[in-house]
Amino acid sequence: MALTSCGKKSGLVGKKEVEDPMFEIVEKQTLGPNVTRYEIKAPRIAKARQCGQFVIVRALPHSERIPLTIADVNTQTGTITLIVQTVGKSTLEMTTLKKGGSFADVAGPLGQPSHIAKYGTVVVIGGGLGTAVVYPQAVALRNAGNKIISIIGARTKDLIILEELLGSVSDRLIITTDDGSSGKKGLVTDALRELVENPQTKVDAVYCAGPVIMMKAVSELTRPLNIPTIVSLNPVMVDGTGMCGGCRVTIDGQRKFACVDGPEFDGHKVDFDQLMDRLKTYKGHEDKKYEEHKCKLSKYASPKKGTA
Repeated sequence: MALTSCGKKSGLVGKKEVEDPMFEIVEKQTLGPNVTRYEIKAPRIAKARQCGQFVIVRALPHSERIPLTIADVNTQTGTITLIVQTVGKSTLEMTTLKKGGSFADVAGPLGQPSHIAKYGTVVVIGGGLGTAVVYPQAVALRNAGNKIISIIGARTKDLIILEELLGSVSDRLIITTDDGSSGKKGLVTDALRELVENPQTKVDAVYCAGPVIMMKAVSELTRPLNIPTIVSLNPVMVDGTGMCGGCRVTIDGQRKFACVDGPEFDGHKVDFDQLMDRLKTYKGHEDKKYEEHKCKLSKYASPKKGTA
């Protein structure tokens, strides 16, 4: 594993230590409300990354560490793609970075690669930002010879991301929105239920990423049908190497760390209720810091009296 971090010697390449370059932002694109795509120069990570792995980033030297799935790589240009939703102080800080600027740190690739096999027909389900997680899975599963049926779910049309990209690697793409503004009105579980109840469609496996409550509902739907279901978990994570224990989850009654044992697990063995409780632990603190930082940014962005 080529574990790299900006601004310091990162390890050995062969037998020679090297200095990593700054993680330059070569492309920045708004995908939707509070959702941004970053293409970052990180050739060593791009070369070493496997489907399902992630990086831990800091936007600024004082920023918190944030785990982000590597949505895509380009080994020829040496870039990785990250898709970020602005939900707290540190992701809000990321929005201040411009094309041509740099992230303070990017460490990875981390985590276990996705288990990719030839199942037959695989349904990949992305809820909200989870679409960025299942896209590389869909690519790998298709390359393994599977038929891919993709489901993207969001509250409303404006929150749908990567529709064209995921559709390009899918044999069929289904869109669901809570308000019916795009595709079918309803939840991803409604679309999945139609597929598994259709005698002409044999679903052999499901890969799912998104809100925890959605992953739980998908897993409960497939459990009685014995359809293998892989979910990508998103617990609180600090170091990403199994040292802090912040990302611990319970899998089949045993303690696991999402950063080193995951982030992907058998959805039928995950204690989702415990995971949801743990995710609530710091929500009040995160919301407070987000509002404070948003106020500061607004103040700095406001023109001074007498200026245009």
